[in-house]
Amino acid sequence: MMNTKRKSEQIISLYPSLASMKIIKRDGRSVDFDDQKIYDALVKAKQQISGDLSPLDHEQILKVVEKVDLEIATRFTENIKIYEIQNIVEHILLENGEYALAEHYIHYRTRRDFERSKATDINFTIEKLMSKDQQIINENANKDSDVFNTQRDLTAGIVGKSIGLKMLPPHVANAHQKGDIHYHDLDYHPYAPMTNCCLIDFNSMLNNGFKIGNADVESPKSIQTATAQISQIIANVASSQYGGCSADRIDELLAPFAKLNFEKHLADAKEWIDGAERQEDYAYKQTRKNIYDAMQSLEYEINTLFTSNGQTPFTSLGFGLGTNWFEREIQRAILQNRIKGLGKEGRTAIFPKLIFSMKRGVNANPTDPNYDIKQLALECATKRMYPDVLNYDKIVELTGSFKVPMGCRSFLQGWKDENDQEVNVGRMNLGVVTLNLPRVALEANGNADRFWSLLEERLSIVKDALIYRINRCKEASPANAPILYMYGAFGERLKRNEEVDQLFNKRRATVSLGYIGLYEVAASFFGGEWEKNTDAKEFTFTILKTLKAHVDDWSDEYGYHFSVYSTPSESLTDRFCRLDTEKFGIVENITDKDYYTNSFHYDVRKNPTPFEKLDFEKDYPKYCSGGFIHYCEYPVLQQNPKALEAVWDYSYDRVGYLGTNTPIDHCYECGYEGDFNPTERGFQCPQCGNNDPKTCDVVKRTCGYLGNPQARPMVHGRHKEISARVKHMK
Repeated sequence: MMNTKRKSEQIISLYPSLASMKIIKRDGRSVDFDDQKIYDALVKAKQQISGDLSPLDHEQILKVVEKVDLEIATRFTENIKIYEIQNIVEHILLENGEYALAEHYIHYRTRRDFERSKATDINFTIEKLMSKDQQIINENANKDSDVFNTQRDLTAGIVGKSIGLKMLPPHVANAHQKGDIHYHDLDYHPYAPMTNCCLIDFNSMLNNGFKIGNADVESPKSIQTATAQISQIIANVASSQYGGCSADRIDELLAPFAKLNFEKHLADAKEWIDGAERQEDYAYKQTRKNIYDAMQSLEYEINTLFTSNGQTPFTSLGFGLGTNWFEREIQRAILQNRIKGLGKEGRTAIFPKLIFSMKRGVNANPTDPNYDIKQLALECATKRMYPDVLNYDKIVELTGSFKVPMGCRSFLQGWKDENDQEVNVGRMNLGVVTLNLPRVALEANGNADRFWSLLEERLSIVKDALIYRINRCKEASPANAPILYMYGAFGERLKRNEEVDQLFNKRRATVSLGYIGLYEVAASFFGGEWEKNTDAKEFTFTILKTLKAHVDDWSDEYGYHFSVYSTPSESLTDRFCRLDTEKFGIVENITDKDYYTNSFHYDVRKNPTPFEKLDFEKDYPKYCSGGFIHYCEYPVLQQNPKALEAVWDYSYDRVGYLGTNTPIDHCYECGYEGDFNPTERGFQCPQCGNNDPKTCDVVKRTCGYLGNPQARPMVHGRHKEISARVKHMK
């Protein structure tokens, strides 16, 4: 595409005001006048008529743009409204006999207005739900749209999203609808002032008691009761927010309650068994069984929970650093239960996500006291893909303190209270707004200066969106979500009339600028094979450095912790690409794949070794420590856990958070274990052709969590991205 790169110099010399003129957009924003956008719109309209354009076509369009510039300069001295520009363009096209071009241009503008209206039309969207539109019913891989409570939530979400779009600042709503940005979880927020993900303060709740509904719950006296309370807390927290929730260091959290079991069994043994050694052996044996049963119950309870939003709570359990007998047994029980699987068939549990903390001196090396637990974790990962791994020293370096992510990948940064005490649990994220980076690159069309200028413009919109998120969350009252604000999940226990902002401000909470498609941006400037090009990679670093510089400035300005977040774009990987394909057509290495690449990840179509992939990605998280994860792809690993251990060990000083992608599909018809083939009808056993969800256990990574695409089919880019990963693993 030819680039005008200028307003007519002659027109500017005659009418200097044109150079400083502002356009007043429909959403009320004021932006610099730029005739490049007029040119691009006309080129696109002409391409729809004629396909590829000739140099003469470009010259004719340039002449139209110059006439538009001249009329604007003649008629307007300061500002001009966007619809006035469009009227001038249409008038000049008709005046010059460009009837077909005028028709396409007018049609495009009308269609845009129509799409904007439909987005806030509740009846229109409910009709799409009733007709089972795939973009609505399969938006979330872990929501079963066949069940009533999910259908009810989807219906409520349509209402919430329609109202939310009207509540947003107009320029934010417009940018979201166009696909410049994505305002996450519009079906819940801003209609309700809900927070996003969190680290639940289980320690305070279990030890000091809490309230759910009409029940005042006392501190548990056994590990079985403690895990039962944890599952109830998770269900209530997940129903009061819209993101994931995590239990940090659950082995250390539960160990004191397991010790209560031990003391009870020891007391019984002293009454009935002779000999101190035999008494202790009995107490340890019984306590080990209690621990195993408690962790099994917790896994089953989490997987059978349904929250008010129609899905299993997105839950993560972090463990691995405890070294006493009780802590080690809890770690072992978590892993043994996951390896065993759910039900008679032993299906892979989707939740909770398991996150194993690795630390030198604890479990990383053969001489460490918990090295045997690491071996069990490796076995579990080869068979169930979880646990993911947190490398202790790197997480502290990147985020300022050690803690598991809130749910999938959202990390809190190190924070101390007024008593200079480090606080991690009881903190939360207020939401995410994701920037469509590939669109900025496509609009820049190879012009680096234009790229940075457009990026600044989009970041100003994201800033306004995030500030709006914060202000909306502050409008909640403790009574809106008692489990969060009044009964301990968020640490402090507020009274009904207190301000919730005291739990958010002074950087206690995070709010996140997300991004997607770093690979596609570099590909637009350096071609599809840019990974080994040092200039290209430095360009991607500069983009993230720019994002981080902005969020740091916003944090200083407003007192909340703005962070850069590598968005786990399960459906967004499709939405942005689909919208950009409509706007820019098929562009090699960008829109031609039908999906955008998540965050800073290596292009899934290529075949780096795990070591090459880690080396390529390792330097990105320092600029996006608000949310990140690395994945490595493997063949079947069940007979070769040492190969996985080699990667874990290699990762320790390089990356903070590592996930395993390995084929673990199972066919109960023929017994095949490995990697099912992706087809248009779902995933299929390569040995017998079985694709019945009742007799197949198909588990794939759907961004941050595992998902069952056989039971809840993936659509559009998500299905294709998973298929690409499956092909990559081979």
